[in-house]
Amino acid sequence: QVQLVESGGGWVQPGGSLRLSCAAADNIFRQYIMEWHRQAPGKQRELVASMSPTGSETYGDSVKGRFTISRDNIRNTVSLQMNSLKPEDTAVYYCYMGRVGVWGQGTQVTVSS
Repeated sequence: QVQLVESGGGWVQPGGSLRLSCAAADNIFRQYIMEWHRQAPGKQRELVASMSPTGSETYGDSVKGRFTISRDNIRNTVSLQMNSLKPEDTAVYYCYMGRVGVWGQGTQVTVSS
């Protein structure tokens, strides 16, 4: 079973930046689409960003122009650079390996003053 381990969450003031990382201890990483999702209290989990094995990116409307997804198929990592953070970005962020259907444990991001 593939395991995904996230890191990089925390607290930041509005307008600040955070970078999340997700590491997979398996070389199958490079074969699959990788996604970042988030879930705020009382809300459904939503797709934030995704990147195909060849580097095609998609973003949710609420984060376009502020968040950037990237992946390193040698190190088996996917990252999410989050800039211009807003209080409404507060959520638990999860990485997800498509088709295999594996989730990371989640990392909390809190944006407040």
